[in-house]
Amino acid sequence: MHLSDLVFTGFNKRVAAVHRGSGQLLWQWKAPHSGYVTLLLDGDRLIVSVNGYLHALDALTGRLLWTNDLPGFGTGVASLASVRGGSSDPMPAFAASEDAQNAAMANSRVATTG
Repeated sequence: MHLSDLVFTGFNKRVAAVHRGSGQLLWQWKAPHSGYVTLLLDGDRLIVSVNGYLHALDALTGRLLWTNDLPGFGTGVASLASVRGGSSDPMPAFAASEDAQNAAMANSRVATTG
């Protein structure tokens, strides 16, 4: 099983992984507290925020890796971000995009000065 085979969903303190081809439930995890669930796939980890608590799950198995109660942060709907916020590394695509922009700018300068 690969991360690319999985789709994750979360609601009402529950998180589940289903097979993207068949829809078969592969694993589920239940947070120890109720609330809105926010998910971020961060490489091989699924970062889960539930009502002010942050958890990391092994994305392939659903096994809890760590929990952080984030004391003093309050509760509500979380925003999550990471440079690895997907199942593949976005940096090569970013670098290629940046190279393309630099080449376009260089060509633009040649056209206006030539």
